[in-house]
Amino acid sequence: MEALIPVINKLQDVFNTVGADIIQLPQIAVVGTQSSGKSSVLESLVGRDLLPRGTGVVTRRPLILQLVHVEPGDARKHEDGGREGEEWGKFLHTKNQIFSDFDEIRQEIENETERISGTNKGISDDPIHLKIFSPHVVNLTLVDLPGITKVPVGDQPNDIEVQIKDLILKHISNPNCIILAVSAANTDMATSEALKVAREVDPDGRRTLAVVTKLDLMDAGTDAMDVLMGRVIPVKLGLIGVVNRSQLDINNKKSVADAIRDEHAFLQKKYPSLASRNGTKYLARTLNRLLMHHIRDCLPELKARINVLASQYQSLLSSYGEPVEDQSSTLLQLITKFAAEYCNTIEGTAKYIETAELCGGARICYIFHETFGRTLESVDPLGGLGTIDILTAIRNATGPRPSLFVPEISFELLVKKQVKRLEEPSLRCVELVHEEMQRIIQHCSNYSTQELQRFPKLHEAIVEVVTSLLRKRLPITNDMVHNLVAIELAYINTKHPDFADACGIMNNNIEEERRNRMRELPSAVPRDKSAGRGPAGEPPAGGADMEGAKAPSAGPQGEQDGTGNWRGMLKKGDEAPSSRPGSPLRGAVNLLDVPVPAARKLSSREQRDCEVIERLIKSYFLIVRKNIQDSVPKAVMHFLVNHVKDSLQSELVGQLYKLGLLNELLTESEDMAQRRKEAADMLQALQKASQVIAEIRETHLW
Repeated sequence: MEALIPVINKLQDVFNTVGADIIQLPQIAVVGTQSSGKSSVLESLVGRDLLPRGTGVVTRRPLILQLVHVEPGDARKHEDGGREGEEWGKFLHTKNQIFSDFDEIRQEIENETERISGTNKGISDDPIHLKIFSPHVVNLTLVDLPGITKVPVGDQPNDIEVQIKDLILKHISNPNCIILAVSAANTDMATSEALKVAREVDPDGRRTLAVVTKLDLMDAGTDAMDVLMGRVIPVKLGLIGVVNRSQLDINNKKSVADAIRDEHAFLQKKYPSLASRNGTKYLARTLNRLLMHHIRDCLPELKARINVLASQYQSLLSSYGEPVEDQSSTLLQLITKFAAEYCNTIEGTAKYIETAELCGGARICYIFHETFGRTLESVDPLGGLGTIDILTAIRNATGPRPSLFVPEISFELLVKKQVKRLEEPSLRCVELVHEEMQRIIQHCSNYSTQELQRFPKLHEAIVEVVTSLLRKRLPITNDMVHNLVAIELAYINTKHPDFADACGIMNNNIEEERRNRMRELPSAVPRDKSAGRGPAGEPPAGGADMEGAKAPSAGPQGEQDGTGNWRGMLKKGDEAPSSRPGSPLRGAVNLLDVPVPAARKLSSREQRDCEVIERLIKSYFLIVRKNIQDSVPKAVMHFLVNHVKDSLQSELVGQLYKLGLLNELLTESEDMAQRRKEAADMLQALQKASQVIAEIRETHLW
């Protein structure tokens, strides 16, 4: 099981080569307040002075420290170019450069920190990767994080506390991370910021190990017995106390080995019963054991994650395609595939089917039968047509002669006016289908033919050709739809079977109503012309009687219903201009000066005539609307949709498949080559990681 940690280090190296942190590997993150002794704990684990020292914020970038145990006799196997000694270090950012002097390692950490974070206490979340090879270390992966602080100093922003906390949470939120919470023994453990932050992401304490530093700096008369026994703050993974070197010891160049010996003597003297379970050496062994068990628990999930990512990057790399070799063949394939996907989207057989909204042929069907159909059904056959309008049309159609029957020309004029209202929604239907055909272009570009994203100029050219084709077919389709309405207006077919049946039923109803009205008339009212004549057909004797006989039929009745003559249209109290004394017209009547009332009671005949026209208009309008509702979608499909489907590929080939355009159209986007390389590198790294985990199974380390 000891070999599990080198496996994780190998995985870390694999992903470091591609600069990716998409895999959360098991590691140990060191968390603590500023100057709580975090760096001293790390140096004790390494056994060498290698971290920057000073007051205030010293660790300003995360330091990912990989400790690799090598046997003394194996040092020669790792030797590179003039390296001396059995301990050395390597930075990721310096590639293969070897550092055998730990003072140079410390200086390189400071230089790299200042390069990114500046020289005046600024922080950065860009980590520094350092690998230490030594026979005196155990296999560990540690992350030294900036210390928790409260007050900004130097050029630190006002929200430095929030920034540092977010940086810490970013690392310790990793469920594969063990949290090493460092607190000083000369402070109250109940106020430990490190344990507080750790508890936010690990409330059960299942992956938190507490370390108490500076045991030798506690006030006289006090000790850390209760703390070390876990009576103050219980931590499931345990609590270990250590003694750090003081600043004076560091200034006097006291070695880490001497400090560890002094630490052991201090623990034996001050805490003899706990000395075996505390100290730097015990901490190193504990961390090594915890990390190995943690790695063992994380490996199944880690393997599954690597396999999923490998599959995703394989698909991504396939979508980027291979570099173009045969330009003519590639261009023809892309054009053919786009045309096929465009047609399949209309037919509903596309590979990528939209689930969020209607698209392609389904939306065109919805436009025909829902949008267009409901719009036509909402058009009122008599909309915008009032009774006075109908009556006026009837009178205008009769000319100067009173009519005995309703003139047919009035029906034709009125019904044409109503049928004309169907043209606007029909043209709107064409516009909606045209817009959907435009949307299909973008749909195919985004989902169906991702290869086009490699060649932006080809994509633009295809969009332009298809848009031009649609633009060319739009006026032709509009003209056809306009003609469909014009055809209906050109000939009002009153012999249409449906219209004839409606007229027959309507005539029967009107005849029945007339008979009912005749039955209701008083018996004294004459029913025919012979009622007012003598036995021999002679008019009654006496001119006075004749005048009296005419008066009731012409005067009172005409004045009563207002339709007998023009005088009945005058307002009460008005007289004809010729009756006024001194009138210059002397008997002439100026009808243009007579105001026609806006609303008046219609006679029974006028009501009957209007009802007849309304019924005829409604009956014929419904017939025409049914025809338009059926013929407009057919015209749109033939002149727009099907024509574009049939001619799309030939149009694209004719416009784009030219030798002079090959180089221009098949020029990849600037970042495509870089994205392909990154995807290939990541896929290779994932495949290597999968092989490393497979080796664990073969060696029964899992």
